[in-house]
Amino acid sequence: MEPTMAAASSGASAQSSNRRSMSWGSSISHSFRQPDTDDPFRRAQSRSDNDEENLRWAALEKLPTYDRMRHAIVLNQDGAGLVHIEQLARGEAGRALLERVFQDDSERFLRRLRDRADRVGIDLPAIEVRYQDLSVEVDAFVGSRALPTLWNETTNFLQGLIGRFGSSNKRTTTVLKHAYGILKPSRMTLLLGPPSSGKSTLMRALTGKLDKSLKVSGSITYCGHTFSEFYPQRTSAYVSQYDLHNAEMTVRETLDFSRRCLGIGARYDMLAELTAREHEAGINPDPEIDAYMKATAVQGHETNIITDLTLKVLGLDICADNIVGDEMTRGISGGQKKRVTTGEMLTGPARALFMDEISTGLDSSSTFQIVKYVSQLVHVMNDTVMISLLQPPPETYNLFDDIILLSEGYMVYHGPRGNILEFFESAGFRCPERKGVADFLQEVTSKKDQQQYWYLDQEQYRYVPVLEFAEHYKSFHVGQQMLEELKIPFEKSKTHPAALTTSKYGQSSWESFKAVMSREQLLMKRNSFIYIFKVSQLIILGLMAMTVFLRTEMPHGQISDGAKFFGALTFSLITILFNGFAELQLTIKILPTFYKQRDFLFSPPWTFGLANIILKVPVSFVEAGVWVVLTYYVMGFAPSAGRFFRQFLAFFATHQMAMALFRFLGAILKSMVVANTFGMFVQLIIFIFGGFIIPRGDIRPWWIWAYWASPMMYSQNAISVNEFLASRWATPNNDPTIDAPTVGKAILKSRDLFTGDWGFWLSIGAVIGFTILFNILYLLALTYLSPSGRSNTLVSDEENENGTNKEQMSEASVFYRCQGSHK
Repeated sequence: MEPTMAAASSGASAQSSNRRSMSWGSSISHSFRQPDTDDPFRRAQSRSDNDEENLRWAALEKLPTYDRMRHAIVLNQDGAGLVHIEQLARGEAGRALLERVFQDDSERFLRRLRDRADRVGIDLPAIEVRYQDLSVEVDAFVGSRALPTLWNETTNFLQGLIGRFGSSNKRTTTVLKHAYGILKPSRMTLLLGPPSSGKSTLMRALTGKLDKSLKVSGSITYCGHTFSEFYPQRTSAYVSQYDLHNAEMTVRETLDFSRRCLGIGARYDMLAELTAREHEAGINPDPEIDAYMKATAVQGHETNIITDLTLKVLGLDICADNIVGDEMTRGISGGQKKRVTTGEMLTGPARALFMDEISTGLDSSSTFQIVKYVSQLVHVMNDTVMISLLQPPPETYNLFDDIILLSEGYMVYHGPRGNILEFFESAGFRCPERKGVADFLQEVTSKKDQQQYWYLDQEQYRYVPVLEFAEHYKSFHVGQQMLEELKIPFEKSKTHPAALTTSKYGQSSWESFKAVMSREQLLMKRNSFIYIFKVSQLIILGLMAMTVFLRTEMPHGQISDGAKFFGALTFSLITILFNGFAELQLTIKILPTFYKQRDFLFSPPWTFGLANIILKVPVSFVEAGVWVVLTYYVMGFAPSAGRFFRQFLAFFATHQMAMALFRFLGAILKSMVVANTFGMFVQLIIFIFGGFIIPRGDIRPWWIWAYWASPMMYSQNAISVNEFLASRWATPNNDPTIDAPTVGKAILKSRDLFTGDWGFWLSIGAVIGFTILFNILYLLALTYLSPSGRSNTLVSDEENENGTNKEQMSEASVFYRCQGSHK
């Protein structure tokens, strides 16, 4: 939303200050001044203050355009001063400005912002959303085939590979059926309907966030433009009903990150145009409003005044520095998490807002305060808003301008709030006096509850199906007017230049990468226990290994001595290789939040992957270094500095390869249970063909490809060549069964390993190549794969055989398919 969205309600931000916002050089500012004509000293002081203010504005006007946009006049205890805008965008100076700006109620503050634009003739961006003949379909299994059994899973998977052969039990179910309507700016729409009616489907369709596996037909336009002409994910803001956040981040950090990624939109350009017109007209704006608008147009900083404003609006300032938490970490409450989900999207510049079930976990008072502010924002700033609520109280219901009622996927009503009771009365149903209108609308289409609202005593009641209500709406005067308006296309020439977003992301790729890198560093710091534990684990294992492979018990120089050293090297390799397994769980844990932010176009997917890859390099450096420093000389490996650092390089590359492998597996498997099972399977395969259990010569020809494809084999070659080609293993070979000049090469040849010094660098190159390959596959998986999950819809066999028309489907199931691991 616009930066002004964070204006707090009067109760949230009222302060006991008596300071008034003053506007220099305008007729409006003089209406707030109350000069005392009877006191000549006060008149003299007033003239002196005005002269000082005019001098400040004159000094600001003399600055170049760029500098003028980055400075503001701010009142303080010493009077008016010229302040760099970055000091206001964050820190205590920004919070002090916030307290002064919001000492009055939020509606008055919004009107002050709107008045500034109106005085110079600048129109605010406005978005009109139209949808016609909109239908959404999904494929669902019928009867027992929908049950999650091993046989069903196997059968469904095979049928998905070979096509539709034998798929008669899978049918297409319509979730949304021929919906149509217009969402107009400056009007707030309430979306009502019983569960499974298609509310979330409609919202996600209008914001371009439906899963690609769903079949969508019909047209959706923003100001006459189709989705191919702009980015609906950034033009509109969709507040999901799923609370997906990084548990280790605080509320303030979460909102700061979303604000930074969503960007400032056209705020800076509009402010520059506004300032230029005021300069031409000789108008000096209210300095506090000017400072606030300039502060909200600052981009790229880790924190901003917009975050503080959002916290105030949503009542999150009391828990701003508390971590969000999850099932395993204590954090904020469920209602506060829901408000954090709302605040994430409110920090952005979108002018169209779609809020899905924002009242979950909130008390009626909090819901009313949030909806009241959004209502003020809509009516003053020309925003377009649709809010879905399940059972809004009457005071909240009365804040809305329009009502959309969905049931069983049909559009029952879409029009002004004041006409909806008239519509149902024309169909024979009346809302009782003491009954909440919202509750009445939820129940009147239900077969179970409908009869109690029938008021035509002279006529016998009969059940009116939802389809009949939908057809009756087309003949109702509101529905006829809607259809007539849809026949008149929107004039694209009237679209405000800043209304639709044509850039995919809110900031440059470099700025996005810096933002993601900063967040990942923070998450690593908050998860430092994991990395400390992994290092401690290595130290404990290293101490155990040193007592088993103690150098006093490790003679060298004979072929028979090579077995112990080969075992010590292999144990070290397995320890380093499997220590990267934790990366699999860490990747899966963060995937739901990543998918949400990726689909909402917070940042390019590669920024997250690349940040993780870069930040894990020091982890590999430390873990490999700890192991080599502890064990190398105690185990009695070749006492050469060159050999020491070459072993460290081999273990470092191996650890990087292991982390890249398990990151990639986590990104493609997505489920913790599946990933742990399959990850262990991959570990065993790599270990079996690693060259230790089965030498290359004993592997069957049809499995030799697995030997050359095993990353562990190359690591085994690298550390073995590094050790057994040392000078202390260069004694002549006396074993006639092995054709090798030295003992070291004889040991390597008996294990079918490389026997030249080139083998070390070849193996290091191969391990690095595997690391690059796994990292590229990891980035591709993040970019193109969808969240895991499928529809768990079950349609009875009896219903299918009877060919009934009831295509009701659990909408939560549909979005389980769309969200999958999000839940």
